[in-house]
Amino acid sequence: MKRPLLWKLLTVTTLPVIAVIIGLVWLAIDQLAADYFMVLMDKYMVSPTETHRMFLAAIHRYLLWASLAALLVAFLLSYLLTRAVLRPLTSMTFASRQIAAGNFTVRVETSSGDEVGELGGAFNRMADSLEKLERLRKSMVSDVAHELRTPLTNLRGYMEGLADGVIPPEKSTFEMLQAEILRLVHLVEDLGQLARADAAQAYLNRQPMNMAKEIEGMLALYRPNLEAKGIEVKTRFADEVRTVSADRDKVLQAVRNLVENACKYTPPRGFLEVTTERSRGGIRTVFSNSGPGIPAADLPFIFERFYRADPSRSRSAGGAGIGLAIVKELIEAHGGSVGASSDNDLTQIWFVLPESTG
Repeated sequence: MKRPLLWKLLTVTTLPVIAVIIGLVWLAIDQLAADYFMVLMDKYMVSPTETHRMFLAAIHRYLLWASLAALLVAFLLSYLLTRAVLRPLTSMTFASRQIAAGNFTVRVETSSGDEVGELGGAFNRMADSLEKLERLRKSMVSDVAHELRTPLTNLRGYMEGLADGVIPPEKSTFEMLQAEILRLVHLVEDLGQLARADAAQAYLNRQPMNMAKEIEGMLALYRPNLEAKGIEVKTRFADEVRTVSADRDKVLQAVRNLVENACKYTPPRGFLEVTTERSRGGIRTVFSNSGPGIPAADLPFIFERFYRADPSRSRSAGGAGIGLAIVKELIEAHGGSVGASSDNDLTQIWFVLPESTG
């Protein structure tokens, strides 16, 4: 049978204490009071034998009744106080069962500042994290289904049209179908990158990394795409900036996503500027590009998964809204941070990485 913690605490704390007190009082009466009584009997020349026996019997009788009364009062008070102390634990047990059943909205009251109160606070923070993860999971499943639905619907419609002979098997039709398939491939690749970014913190291979050199290499790789739109590329790397301690492959993935993002949203004959500077948290790398700004209401959410600042933008141009979320996960896995600012004709996105200590 289960033994509630309440009864365990009462057994451990109350009964031994009462037993020890009764034993000490009993011994004190038998040894000290009885000896003192014998001295008095000798002094006043009273026969001590029968009187001594009656004295001890009376004392023991009253001691037993007093002990029973003290035990009852102590047990009642200990029960009430211990139950009050354990009430948050009972609440946490109920909340734990609710969370296990899928209800992530339950919380426990934390009115005390002791260890039980700290445990309740930690429990509530855990519940907040689980609720956030559950919302993210549901949102991600919904977003992935939405992203897959459009190209799959297009593919199904055109394949049925080709099979029925309604749509002629022309080159343009197959090119369009290929574009939809590539879009699905890119979405799956983005989801794979996002999953790897989520697990990046456990698999970091930190090494000293020269940010200026690596960024220059990535810009050179995308230079044909940038030149095709007539985008002017500028760089400004602070001389005093040292290397960062980071996983080269993962930081380059973040840089690649930011360059692609700038290339995608910078209008023709615009400009892209990449700068590095020392900041309080480490080395700050800023990507600035010209073009329409991001609305202030959307700015706090651009690093969220599947978020697009411009809902009217076509998915072929706007992607799946995962690129900046991958940047955020990769940078924060290094202990860094990300941020953004935007006005009417300039958007800046930056990340900060800790400097190398080597």
